[in-house]
Amino acid sequence: MNDVMLKLKPARRERLADVLYGQILEQITGGQLVEGAKLPSEAQICREFQVSRPVVREALMRLQADGLVISRQGIGTFVKSRPSDKLTSFAASAEIASYLRAFEPRLALETECAGLAAMRRTKAQLNQIGEALAALEGAFQRGETGWEEDFAFHLAVAEAAGNELFPRLLQDLRDIMRGSMRMALSLTRRGSEERRRRVLEEHRRIFMAISGQDPDLARLYMRFHLTESRARITGSHGDR
Repeated sequence: MNDVMLKLKPARRERLADVLYGQILEQITGGQLVEGAKLPSEAQICREFQVSRPVVREALMRLQADGLVISRQGIGTFVKSRPSDKLTSFAASAEIASYLRAFEPRLALETECAGLAAMRRTKAQLNQIGEALAALEGAFQRGETGWEEDFAFHLAVAEAAGNELFPRLLQDLRDIMRGSMRMALSLTRRGSEERRRRVLEEHRRIFMAISGQDPDLARLYMRFHLTESRARITGSHGDR
């Protein structure tokens, strides 16, 4: 298969690796780089984008971590999957890399929050989580993205963990979580009814595990939910 030429624009102020990530992502979502297409070599991207090799390697590493490309030693880097073509309409292409990176600290933080919440939650805190879940369901029924309700749910879980540092840390991530939640939930709102049902069911399972005071199950369901949320953005499921 012939190599595909990338049409890259030199970056100015934004984080170079994220800008490069975003522009390659645009080529993938736009169909210029189809699944199975081979990307230009690192040296070629360096020349065309006017950046150093470490910048190129970081961008390619993030694309591979997000399941968008695959590297084959001694052969090159190839497009693995194509996200929804609507993805870049919900967020600036250079911001998408940072939004996806936010899932890594969230997995570490919120998985443990869910487990501790199952052990420590009070009846009032459980009610607060349940109210946030009901609000998210209502937002979906009204055709809204529901990102504020989604954040409220995750914050309520953190507060139920019984350590004031957990909700404080989550609040520190609020801005980047808002961006990633808006992006993921906008795709969900435009997607199938089955996709929306799955998102709500993931939240319900977390709530039920916390309600049943099962910490292992709560951790499992929170990790599953965050992993699935990330996969829905990158198109790993293949549903639109």
